[in-house]
Amino acid sequence: MNHSISKIPEPINEPIKSYKPNSEEVKEVFEAYDRLNEKIVNIPIRINEKQIYTEQTKTISPPHDHQHIIGKYAIASSEIVQKAIEGCLEAKEQWSVLPWEHRAAVFMKAATLISGPYRAKINAATMLGQSKNLFQAEIDSACELIDFFNFNAYFLEQIYKNQPKSSSGVWNTLEYRPLEGFVYAITPFNFTAIAGNLPAAAVLMGNVCVWKPSDSQVYSANVIMEILEEAGLPKGVINMVTGDAELITNQILSHPEFSGLHFTGSTHVFKNLWAKIGERIFQYKSYPRIVGETGGKDYVWVHNSASVDEVVAALIRGAFEYQGQKCSAASRAYLPKSQWEGIKKQLEIEIATIRIGSPRDQSNFMNAVIHQKAFNKLKDTIERVKESDDATILIGGTYDDTTGYFISPTVILAKSPDFITMREELFGPVLTIYIYDDSQWRESLEWVKSASEYALTGAIFAKDRVLINEISAILSDSAGNFYINDKPTGAVVGQQPFGGGRASGTNDKAGSMYNLLRWVSPRTVKENFNPPSDYRYPFLG
Repeated sequence: MNHSISKIPEPINEPIKSYKPNSEEVKEVFEAYDRLNEKIVNIPIRINEKQIYTEQTKTISPPHDHQHIIGKYAIASSEIVQKAIEGCLEAKEQWSVLPWEHRAAVFMKAATLISGPYRAKINAATMLGQSKNLFQAEIDSACELIDFFNFNAYFLEQIYKNQPKSSSGVWNTLEYRPLEGFVYAITPFNFTAIAGNLPAAAVLMGNVCVWKPSDSQVYSANVIMEILEEAGLPKGVINMVTGDAELITNQILSHPEFSGLHFTGSTHVFKNLWAKIGERIFQYKSYPRIVGETGGKDYVWVHNSASVDEVVAALIRGAFEYQGQKCSAASRAYLPKSQWEGIKKQLEIEIATIRIGSPRDQSNFMNAVIHQKAFNKLKDTIERVKESDDATILIGGTYDDTTGYFISPTVILAKSPDFITMREELFGPVLTIYIYDDSQWRESLEWVKSASEYALTGAIFAKDRVLINEISAILSDSAGNFYINDKPTGAVVGQQPFGGGRASGTNDKAGSMYNLLRWVSPRTVKENFNPPSDYRYPFLG
């Protein structure tokens, strides 16, 4: 029984370790990296805290060393998926009525474990399995996942504290019940933190979840499950299944107790999932919640008053960190003619210094793209540009998949603002630039608005405040996360709630209480301390 009104400590963002060369923290991560790299781990399906191994498996190799096997993971059958659903529904009976403080404590404990004893392991697993350099792994799998767990617990308390007014003799309360049934989380390869947050956000609010991680992120997903189990997450609350996405998804979406989808991935897949849910709407017990963050064709727009050095730094970081595989990555840029020569010269100088290779070498700014399919798509795009009369490769345009899936940082100069690489998502280290006449700056903003079906992130560079205000208004619907004099990547939990509109998703803002509210079904309770004993009202006389 609860004899206190609990208060979650106000969270602060997890400090990012500097990882200076030859420091103890670097040594610790690379020791963990080497230990993991030297063995083959057999990753099970995790249902009710049981580890299920199957005869059918798939191997895992680092994208930067694709002939080297570091693991294999189990492939779920229909029977296993059914067990995952049933395990969740059984666990819900106790989890949904557990006092909220105890649910929050699980994730606060998990955050502490990641910050301490698991930090090197989860960073190393992300470096190996997803080919992230040490800094990119640190800001993702350590800091952002810690922030998600701590801030979500704090937001949970703030939500529960939001109560309606009561009049004399009446007490009104609002209960934030979990959804009926179970939630299905489908998570991407590119952020370990997102992979951990999608099932966790729903579960924190009292739900249970079947989690299907990306095939390309299973390696670090397994570490997340280890951490959650050590943190005290009860069996069955999150059941992780791996294998054929279509088999798993069709079975889950056919279940009458399916109550919600938490998704990050491609726009095409998300729309197909939405259509499947719509086709089955009459068989569900409730209307499923559908929350998704999908693609982006994120822009940088520059005014002629901007600083060349600041623009170049933003373009390089925004376009080429993690090989451009962030859904927020800068993919198209609109630059003024008067600034172009200075920006071009600086881009050529700076990009020439970028080193590409294994995350094991700390001097590499870029690593490999995630798999052969991604490599082939980018290679084909580069080759089409080389053959086109409407654009030229200004920088880069080389690639090599002999050892790993390496694409050089590539800058395309387009002759038209509607060239294909200005419009279509590529998800790789390819930046397309269009040069506009300074006098056409207002017209160029219209190109920014209309070029893409997406509206995830965007950035502008300018100095005049009146001008910034005008540009911000014109581009209001072009991005859910809008940056002024900054790159369009790097949203921080609790500071820049993340999500976009149009084809970029439902804009439910991961890392905020707005997302958590999607996983509850409120109940209003009115208690009357002085109920009437006569049906007659005074007006009857």
